[in-house]
Amino acid sequence: MNADVPLYIGGSWRRTAETLPIINPATEEIIGTVAVAGPQDLEDALAAAADGFRSWSRTSPWKRSEIILKACALMRERSEDIARSITVENGKSLSEARLEVIRGCEFFEWDAGECVRLYGRVIPSEPGIRYTVVHEPIGPVAAFSPWNFPMSQPARKIAGAIASGCSVIMKASEETPSGVMHIAKAFEDAGLPAGVLNLVFGIPAQISEFLIPRHEIRMIAFTGSTAVGKHLTEIAARHMKPALMELGGHAPVIVCDDTDPVAAGILCASRKYRNSGQVCTSPTRFFVHESIYERFTQAFVEKAQSIKVGDGLDPATQMGPVANGRRIEALQALVDDGRARGARILCGGHRLERRGYFFAPTAIAELPDDARAMREEPFGPLALINPVRSIDEALEKANSLPFGLAAYGFTRSAANVDRIVTCLEAGNVSINTLEASRAETPFGGVKESGLGREGGSEGILHYMIVKNISHLIE
Repeated sequence: MNADVPLYIGGSWRRTAETLPIINPATEEIIGTVAVAGPQDLEDALAAAADGFRSWSRTSPWKRSEIILKACALMRERSEDIARSITVENGKSLSEARLEVIRGCEFFEWDAGECVRLYGRVIPSEPGIRYTVVHEPIGPVAAFSPWNFPMSQPARKIAGAIASGCSVIMKASEETPSGVMHIAKAFEDAGLPAGVLNLVFGIPAQISEFLIPRHEIRMIAFTGSTAVGKHLTEIAARHMKPALMELGGHAPVIVCDDTDPVAAGILCASRKYRNSGQVCTSPTRFFVHESIYERFTQAFVEKAQSIKVGDGLDPATQMGPVANGRRIEALQALVDDGRARGARILCGGHRLERRGYFFAPTAIAELPDDARAMREEPFGPLALINPVRSIDEALEKANSLPFGLAAYGFTRSAANVDRIVTCLEAGNVSINTLEASRAETPFGGVKESGLGREGGSEGILHYMIVKNISHLIE
């Protein structure tokens, strides 16, 4: 399956002389190219977004909702084609890719409903004067999304921007560009006015440093690593641009002594290796009460070893490759560091000897706190399992890092639930489930895991300004 992905600017598809290769991580073969935006392409995108905003911001919420839902219906009709493009570019199993398309559509459907409920309020006042508060779209948005969810991550940002009445320049990943291309095509076919959605690819630093300072851009939305997010936030701050940042995590899982260790171990292993562990909310640091530690660990490892690794297009595959060779090198370095510090490699710990970027489902036990994997987000199929003596010790270790995106707890005790949800420093806390994000719930981090929220009734408000109106009645 080949893919040649162009830019989409001002309602027109645009090819460029310079391109980058698209590589299938399961075969290491070049399967297509993606267009690289130059300075003139970015200038044109800025002009198109400014024009698109002027018309779209004056479009009624009902009309905006109608177009979003029409585009979403087209994406659902085309879901199999979209899913296959995700699999060959990202590597995840076809079943996971299909679920990602559904998830992306749910983001659009939720925000299509929210955009007709962007209520203001009237503030009580003395006779003869009225104070009202309204929400208005902030303006053209520069949005950036990563490679791990090629359709649903761009969908989240495009949905919030367009539903609120903003236009958007979307810079998605060059490694996995087809998912967002399908989004743009669906909106084009649904009748979205030219310039409201613009799609560019290229050298990430060049594009961000070109777009963010420009006066046409009024807001930044980014999902990616903490290091890059901090850099983009600094640029935005210099130009007084609000920034919505969904950054890295290193999710802890607290497994209390009243939990069924076998059921929890199987569930945790099943979820850990979703998308080859390349998920910002992936459960990674497992702090298991010492009384059930061995049984949990045995169940986890047995499940991990049963996972079928292979090409995502194979219906039997449960875990595909990691995204690229860089991930292989990074994961191996973390495993080798843990081994050198005396940790036990329970399973995996190495690249599989076959073509493609395949890394075995890996679990490591008894890592010291200063091991690299305990401090750096692995972003791959690597689980870290340590025993703890008490819930207090687990909470202390869970909160010891500067990250706070997602965190999880397993317990049957109401008292333990109260301790966990109150004390865990994370924007998203889940109990007895490993689901951290849905379209209808706000999603985002604390500490160095981000700023702001996406999704829920809170998410769309980040794309709007609050205007206070004082009216003296004469």
